[in-house]
Amino acid sequence: MRRFVLIALGSLLGLPAQAQSVADFYRGKNVTVAISFSPGGGYDLYARTLARHMGKYIPGNPNLVPQNMPGAGGLRVAQFYSKAAPKDGSSFGTFTRMAGIAPLFDRTQTYDSSKLTWLGAITDAVSVCLTWHTSPVKTWKDFLEKPVTLGGTGQSGELDIFTNLYKNVFGANIKLVSGYPGTAEIMLAMERGELDGVCGIDWTTIKAQRQRWIKEKQINVIAQAAFRKDPDLPHVPLIMELTKDPEKLQILKLFVSAHEFARPYAAPPGIPADRAAALITAFAETTKDTGFLAETAKHQMEVAPVSGKRLADMLAELYATPEPILAKARAAIAR
Repeated sequence: MRRFVLIALGSLLGLPAQAQSVADFYRGKNVTVAISFSPGGGYDLYARTLARHMGKYIPGNPNLVPQNMPGAGGLRVAQFYSKAAPKDGSSFGTFTRMAGIAPLFDRTQTYDSSKLTWLGAITDAVSVCLTWHTSPVKTWKDFLEKPVTLGGTGQSGELDIFTNLYKNVFGANIKLVSGYPGTAEIMLAMERGELDGVCGIDWTTIKAQRQRWIKEKQINVIAQAAFRKDPDLPHVPLIMELTKDPEKLQILKLFVSAHEFARPYAAPPGIPADRAAALITAFAETTKDTGFLAETAKHQMEVAPVSGKRLADMLAELYATPEPILAKARAAIAR
């Protein structure tokens, strides 16, 4: 009997890891919400707002703890998740929308974004190219004819990518000053007169964090990158309206597709299926939560959710892009 009891106890000790429910795993835990940019920018604002509401939709109601991990042009979190992060569901995060397509265009990025556990995106997006009111570049015509100094966050960051896209596809006379930790620092540099402007920044970021700029007409919006115009900017041209060259349009379309990934969230690959499903469901429920929507509305943050499945399906399609097209796209964003 004693031997039987010892064997039974030994068997039971091996069960919890496999039999543990999702609620049991998350109860009493801190879940890290990693943010691939510095505090004060648009990604930071969205992530902290999400973290205040999402925990109640995760079984076990864990505490969500935002953690800024800036670097690599907004790709640091994606790199970490793909190579070193625990694959247990204890962390998810946000990074530049370019994280999904960066491995296709930047050969230094060795991770496979199609293998991440995509939770979804809070919104699709319209990014803009804008200049400070004191800059001599005030229109698209000026942009093509006059020199302009723009800010970026790193070679694979969306600001750098769209800046180089404008430079190489349209021939704009751009000097790119890269290496800023995030959009907050770039906006401050514009106010100080250190930069003329920025390309690839979300219009929602400007509305949420620099409403004064709009009211006091302190910025010139030169162009917008998206498949649809923002209702606030009906007279600002879409970049795909600015050329009729078929090859250029094909290249532009690849990069504009990344706007479906605005404010994207993902967890590491290979986490347990039940925890992955719980995080995906919790993310979707949070984007419908009345408290979350009230808070985002207060700060004029756009919410137009894109599902994790939609993002995963899009990546599968983008990863199937023929190499000759990708080669031309790489040339279009080269420094």
